[in-house]
Order: sequence, then C-alpha cells, then structure tokens
Amino acid sequence: MNGTAGSMPQTEGKMTRRTIPLSLIVGGVIVGLHLLAGLLTLFWTPYDPTAMVGGRLAGPSLAHWAGTDRLGRDLFTQILIGARIAIEVGSGAVAIGAAIGVTLGILAAFATRTLDDVFAAAFDILIAFPTLLVAMLIVAASQTASLFTAVLAIGIAGSAIIARLTRILAKRVLSMDYIVAARVAGSSWPSIVVVHVLPNIWPTLIVNLALQFGLAAMAESSLSYLGLGAPPPNASWGRLLQEAQGTVYTAPFGAIAPGIALVTLVIGVNLLADGLRAFADPTRRGRR
Repeated sequence: MNGTAGSMPQTEGKMTRRTIPLSLIVGGVIVGLHLLAGLLTLFWTPYDPTAMVGGRLAGPSLAHWAGTDRLGRDLFTQILIGARIAIEVGSGAVAIGAAIGVTLGILAAFATRTLDDVFAAAFDILIAFPTLLVAMLIVAASQTASLFTAVLAIGIAGSAIIARLTRILAKRVLSMDYIVAARVAGSSWPSIVVVHVLPNIWPTLIVNLALQFGLAAMAESSLSYLGLGAPPPNASWGRLLQEAQGTVYTAPFGAIAPGIALVTLVIGVNLLADGLRAFADPTRRGRR
C-alpha cells in the first residue's frame, strides 16, 4: 500500500508532462528565438545596419554569417532587424484586429436577430476579400507607406475573421443556462461579458490570434516586397527579398536567408497555434 501510494505522484507527474503537446514546445522555441533576436536589436547588432562593412554580395563567412547585400551591408544584421519588424507588425496587427474584432463580435452576439444577420453578412463579405488585398487598398488610400500604416492596415484587414469567430463563440456561451441564471441574479450585460463570455471564448480565440500573427508577418513581408510596407532603412524581410531578386543567381543567399527566416517564423507560429489548440481541447484536459 505504502509503496503504491508513494509511486502515484510520480506517475501523475509523468502524465502531466506528457499532456504538453510537442508542437507547443517546438513552436514556442522557434517563436521565442525570433522574439529574442528581435529584442536583441534594440540594444545590439553585429554591425551598423546602414554601414557598408564588406564587399558587395559577399558570401557567408566568419565575419558576415549571412554574407553581404548589394551595398556591402551585413545581411545577418538586416535579418535580425527584420525579425524585430515582423514581431512588431505581428503583435501590433493582432492587437488592433483583436480590439476591433472582439468588440464587433460581442456586439453582434448581443444584437437583435435582424442586426445580427447584418453583422454576419458584413463579416462574410469582408472575409471573402484576401487580407493582403484589403491591406493594400488601405495603404494605398492612406497614400503613405510606413510601418504604422502597414500595421494598421493588416490589423483592420484581419479583424473580420476575429469578429466572425467571436460572434459564433459568444452566441454559444450566451445560450447556456448559467447565463439565464446570472441575469435572474441581477448581473448586468457588461458583467456577463467580463465574467462569463470572455473567459469561455478566450481559449479558442487565442489559437486564432496566434494564426493571425503569422498571417500578419507574411502580409507585411508581401507589402514590403511590393514597396507598400516599412520604407528604408527598415530592413523588412520582404524588402530584403525584393532587393535580392535581381541578384538571385549570382548571390542566392541574399534571397535564401530572409526567406528561411520568414518561413521558420510562420512554421513556428503555426506549430504554436496547433499546440495551443491541442492543449485547450477539453478532451485532452479530461485525460490529464
């Protein structure tokens, strides 16, 4: 009895560790490395980002790990700064999209049936347009290509997806019996949103926000590639790819390096989202 009882905590501890999905760990490590690289550029970079420190289009070496670009600037330094821009754009766009989307989604869930149908139709129409196209239209309308404009445009473009998901999740929560009980007990609608709705929809919503982060990073790179994103001297990965396209045959690493950085970030975010989805799955929680 004593031996069996003594071994149970160890078994439970092992089961608890196994419930953490591998994708969550791998995705967290990849995204964490990109985040660390981006934060590092706030205090230190291997070289001055604008300084011509080597020969033009030099290959990778001990002095320049990713080689140099067509102006002789250190490419590894540019990629590190690109990581910071990707993190800034992803975080900013998700924050803007969540603020707009969650607010509209909650309002739609509480609206009358006719107004709710109008909200639902509007969300579906906006979602039908590609995020990048909507962002391009917003940037073009502002007539100013800047990092802030790109973040704002991408955030607004992605808000419809968040709003639609929030509406669906919130309406599901509002149909529960404990919401009726809360209303009978005298709880106000704002109190119900804060106490009951948001805590119940957040586990599912956070997975979508993680995916939106990766989409925002890709959208910013696409805008920069087209000249509508962060202007020079901001070393966006998209702008690095655009600058390297003319020398892709003579100096391919100039296009390969920022491409790998972008792809690994998106893969990391997707793995992180999959891990969060698996971790938040009620059936998995029940097996722990």
